[in-house]
Amino acid sequence: MQKEELYKIVDESGDILKKIEHEIWNYAEVANTEYKSAAILKEYLEKQGFEIKEVPEMPTAFVAEYGQGHPIIGILGEYDALPGLSQKVSTQKEPVEEGGNGHGCGHNLIGTGCAGAVSAVKAWMEKEKIQGTIRCYGCPAEEQLTGKGKMAAKGVFSDLDIALSWHPWNSTEVLQYSSLAVISLKFKFKGIPAHAAMAPQAGRSALDAVELMNVGCNYLREHIIDTARIHYVITNGGRVPNVVPEDAEVWYNVRAPKMEQVKEILQRVYAVAEGAALMTGTKVTHEVISGCYDMIINRKLSEILNNNLHQIGAPKYKDEDWEFAEEFQNRVSDKDTLETMASFFVTDPEIVCGKAMLSDILEMNNWDKVMPGSFDHGDVSYIAPFAYLAVASFFPGCGGHTWQSTACAGSGLGEDALMCATKVLVGSIYDILQNPEILKSAKEEFQKKTGGKPYVSSYEL
Repeated sequence: MQKEELYKIVDESGDILKKIEHEIWNYAEVANTEYKSAAILKEYLEKQGFEIKEVPEMPTAFVAEYGQGHPIIGILGEYDALPGLSQKVSTQKEPVEEGGNGHGCGHNLIGTGCAGAVSAVKAWMEKEKIQGTIRCYGCPAEEQLTGKGKMAAKGVFSDLDIALSWHPWNSTEVLQYSSLAVISLKFKFKGIPAHAAMAPQAGRSALDAVELMNVGCNYLREHIIDTARIHYVITNGGRVPNVVPEDAEVWYNVRAPKMEQVKEILQRVYAVAEGAALMTGTKVTHEVISGCYDMIINRKLSEILNNNLHQIGAPKYKDEDWEFAEEFQNRVSDKDTLETMASFFVTDPEIVCGKAMLSDILEMNNWDKVMPGSFDHGDVSYIAPFAYLAVASFFPGCGGHTWQSTACAGSGLGEDALMCATKVLVGSIYDILQNPEILKSAKEEFQKKTGGKPYVSSYEL
């Protein structure tokens, strides 16, 4: 069976894949509540002949598996939505439900494309008796950066040889740049309550401790590496102003290009918290909420994705899709477009400005860049060689996590991107299973980049 036959299988599955992704788009279930979204994907994969395995204590996560032995290739799918981004497929702001959820990051497309890809590959493996194992991972709660990290902590990815994934984007390219590692944690201060007017001297304010910690960390920003980030929100500052707060809480995210740097900065944040407690006569504890590593992008696997992307070509948008994107683009200034695309390291005005969609493939030239955000794929990339495909689903000036991106994800633009990404993943897996040298080279690169160190869960750092 040749690649073209696998692409034909994808095309023949197009109607059901589009139906599934649109159902997930309609469900719009946020992190850790993706029961219907996970169920429809599991049902589809089970019908295709995959064995479905549940993940302990993660009811919206799953692993769909076919085959035996190595190599084991895992495709990472997502399906969580975002709060407050409900939107119809319209160029005007029209929520389906006021204040409701919406797929403002296009995750309805990701899980569906991954399921479609492994199904096509399975048909080939079954017919040709191809050795190996193919898995589709159902990964919840990416938007909270907890899904894959928790799955990794449970050892779900531990025997993987290769991991691949894709994401709706503003451009079509194989992503080369890394991301920021992050630890998210809450600091809880315990003080002594008192009447704030009649006996303030008897109280020890937990809120004062939170505020002093925040002041200290704001001064700390000047004395850490420029690429690091410290940000916070007060989640509990007391109940009423006439009572000295006995309890207070602040939630911090600490980010840096490498997890080792995050750990170093965290030690200083801990010291600031202890200092704030000491100054206020309170006690402090902390709890790690989530964490994820920076992404290690494997060059060898990226080359395979890129080769297959060029074989398939960028999405072929239908006339009505172009018109839909043009309506949006007419409302976005060149300045806004450039600012949006600069965050993805696409800065050439000739490429970006005035285009309804970026329909060309961007070449790989950003290996030295670090995106100032975080992805929970990072943990997996420290377990197995990993590569990441992006396919244009949003117009160039479209910001992520907006009602506009929700509209695009539910439109024909999303459908066109879905079919393109599915075929690229299929072709890449085909090449990897056909040529053992690809796996060998990818693993050698992985060992070099990780230094051969075993993965340690973000939750254990």
